[in-house]
Amino acid sequence: MSFEALITHQHDASAPLFLYNVCHPFVYHQGSFSVAETNYNQGWQAVTGRLLLITIGALVAAVSVNLFYRPADVAPGGVSGIAVILNALFGLPVGLLVLIGNIPIQILGYRMLGGWRVVARTVFFLVIYSLAIDLLAPYFPPGLTNDRLLNAVFGGIVGGIAGGLVYRAGATLGGTSTIARILQNKMGLSLNNTYLYTDTGVVLLAGLVFGWEAALYAIVAIFVDGAVADYVLEGPSTIRTATIITDKPGPVADAIINQLKRGVTGWDGRGMYTQRERTVLFVTVMRPEINELRRLVFAIDDRAFIVIGQGHTAYGEGFRSPTLNKPKG
Repeated sequence: MSFEALITHQHDASAPLFLYNVCHPFVYHQGSFSVAETNYNQGWQAVTGRLLLITIGALVAAVSVNLFYRPADVAPGGVSGIAVILNALFGLPVGLLVLIGNIPIQILGYRMLGGWRVVARTVFFLVIYSLAIDLLAPYFPPGLTNDRLLNAVFGGIVGGIAGGLVYRAGATLGGTSTIARILQNKMGLSLNNTYLYTDTGVVLLAGLVFGWEAALYAIVAIFVDGAVADYVLEGPSTIRTATIITDKPGPVADAIINQLKRGVTGWDGRGMYTQRERTVLFVTVMRPEINELRRLVFAIDDRAFIVIGQGHTAYGEGFRSPTLNKPKG
């Protein structure tokens, strides 16, 4: 079968092509494959990069469990936390428990979130993660420290790095992450609320099994994990946004454009208390430029009103270039 025939066939696609479709969202359209050979090859490079990132994330996550969480009896929330608890009670392999616990969850995700395209990367992560936990366990020392707080903090740091890498690859950690997406889609619950409910249940269970002090350490681990994962996923907060309300929009905008070399967007506004017409300016700058921005604005209009907001990253002219891997033609 020719390449063109292969990629346009709707019912007998090969396994590698299926994986390409799963990992590359730009090539599927109305039930048929229609991508040029060049884009197919470029897409496979992206697929390889994603799978490599997921594999690294899975191995790092296994390190956090074997080196920090399990030796200190710290349950990190989710299915992994339940697995740590069951391991302590019955001696069952943590990795096997994680895999078994995720099977019904991923089947549910497959049925309710749109098929394999949604869960395939997560399943790939879970297989590597579960195997790595059990196969690598004999090669780890029985903990680096007996201090539970240190284990909770560093377990959260290492686990957060793993989570950030997996999220960057477009996958999730499975378990409560999949449940959260299902509840968000079907019931409108926010992801944060869903994580709060599920992780609270695991922490309470850890408190009953390991003691309430261990439950407090589990909360520390969950908090650190989430913070580090966000940092790895989104990067440091390097930009600031400024909303400026001024009676001298022209001179203020000119100063920002000519001296800071930043673009400015303006629109008309009305003060609802004074009923005065004023101009609102919006500008995005790098964090070190905030003081200079403030100095420029107040030097021109000492009655201006400025609100500084915090952002993670800006994409576009003057900032980061978007790196979307869009197909050509």
